[in-house]
Amino acid sequence: MVDSQRISDRLKNSQKFIHPFKEPVAGRLVRVVGLTLEAVGVKAHIGSQCLVETAHGDLLAEVVGFAQEITYLMPEESLRGVLPGARVLPISAKMHLPLSMNLLGRVINGIGKPLDGKGPITNDDDYKLNTSPINPLSRRAITEPLDVGVRSINSFITVGKGQRMGLFAGSGVGKSVLMGMMTRGTTADVIVVGLVGERGREVKEFIEEILGEEGRARSVVVAAPADNSPLMRLKGCETAVQISEYFRDQGLDVLLLLDSLTRYAQAQREIALAVGEPPATKGYPPSVFSKLPQLVERAGNGGEGQGSITAFYTVLTEGDDLQDPIADASRAILDGHIVLSRELADAGHYPAIDIEGSISRVMPMVTNVEHQQLARQLKQIYSVYQQNKDLIAIGAYTKGNDPRIDQAINVQPVINFFLQQQIQEVIPFEQSVQQLQEIIAAATANAKR
Repeated sequence: MVDSQRISDRLKNSQKFIHPFKEPVAGRLVRVVGLTLEAVGVKAHIGSQCLVETAHGDLLAEVVGFAQEITYLMPEESLRGVLPGARVLPISAKMHLPLSMNLLGRVINGIGKPLDGKGPITNDDDYKLNTSPINPLSRRAITEPLDVGVRSINSFITVGKGQRMGLFAGSGVGKSVLMGMMTRGTTADVIVVGLVGERGREVKEFIEEILGEEGRARSVVVAAPADNSPLMRLKGCETAVQISEYFRDQGLDVLLLLDSLTRYAQAQREIALAVGEPPATKGYPPSVFSKLPQLVERAGNGGEGQGSITAFYTVLTEGDDLQDPIADASRAILDGHIVLSRELADAGHYPAIDIEGSISRVMPMVTNVEHQQLARQLKQIYSVYQQNKDLIAIGAYTKGNDPRIDQAINVQPVINFFLQQQIQEVIPFEQSVQQLQEIIAAATANAKR
């Protein structure tokens, strides 16, 4: 039985509780452990920003936790010049992203500062940012396909407007190149690219060589390379999502490319372990697995009068292991996944998409029955060849023993050509489906002979 009197007394006592401080109070630095600053006397809430006195000026840091009298802070830049006993001053001013249409064509860091030397970015004064998640019942259903200009994705792993997809691959198998192909070929109104935790060299290469002038004109690039602090890498992903939400609220269809979700998880792991959170799964604390869905769920279709955010999150599979904790957790919260095969990449097959291991969970909702049947038929033919390719390679299979294998052998060169695409080539959705129909018609005619 519920003790109603005890609950009533507790509510009365809680109303008498007075917060111990109304205004932020400055403190001093007592310890530096790794990348974490420990201060005493600081009175500031989690998520607030502080200025830390250094030999080279003030350093911006964020409150990430506390234990009794100790407040843990994570700096946004390097700790060079930090002094023992330095003054730590909480600041009431909040960092605001320069959200406006002027972001198009710009390159910014994790907190919205321009990196391209083109001057400041003005705010949209009329826009009021709403950071609360959208009510699931207010979201529009996913009913339309999104053309990404890549034939294998349009045909076999059709993406819908508002879908969240994972791009699973090891290092060096063409994730960034595939992202660049989608930026040039997509029919989305705006493209937001988050390059987080990658090599700094790749940022300029992606912008100039992969994205190109045409793609950059309708894109926003958020860059937080690997040499940035964990806090900046964490904020880089969140900033990219926040910018996407702004354009979605303007009624635009947004393609969000976030490279990578793994670096986001690793940044949160560094911060969590630094403030004393115990590791749980292969060194990842529980907070990592709670923050992943919080980030991913912000993408998707908006409500009435809003646009959509179709998101691709790259997931780095360590040692090409798809059972990696982050890969496994990501697969469960995304609307599908595209797997890039190292075997295909080593053979010069680009994009190295493994169509057997990839799936789009919303494809049945955005394509007609005929398209689904064509994709299923070609997958079956492809799968038959893959299952028997070792026998075929060593000459152990004799032609005529199995009509399905004979058909797969005859059609395999055409399928391989269909699944490959040049970097600069853009193949629209309708053309992709038409070419899929032609291959199935040819395969069917060949099987009847």
